[in-house]
Amino acid sequence: HVQLVESGGGSVQAGGSLRLSCVASRSLYSGACVGWLRQAPGKERVGVAAIDSDGIANYADPVKGRFTISKDNANNTVNLMMNSLKPEDTGTYYCAASERSGICALAEWAFTYWGQGTQVTVS
Repeated sequence: HVQLVESGGGSVQAGGSLRLSCVASRSLYSGACVGWLRQAPGKERVGVAAIDSDGIANYADPVKGRFTISKDNANNTVNLMMNSLKPEDTGTYYCAASERSGICALAEWAFTYWGQGTQVTVS
């Protein structure tokens, strides 16, 4: 089992930046995928960004060019740098992880472990 703890959410004006961090309770296996998903009020949870074991990142179209996902294996941490934030980026952001080799998709089904979520509000 892996526990994921997010931090870094908050309120920001449109055009601003926030950095989210996710710390895992242990090192993930070599084939792990870690991602961020978000859920806007009244909407389904959707993938935002994910990074696989080779460090290859994948982004949802609405955030391409604005968000950057990165990982620090030494500290079991994955970060999401969010720039040029828009009101439509508002939602609860969840860190998620999977240790199933070869799977790293921007979808709920791809992940096994979940954090508790952190709120991001853009006005």
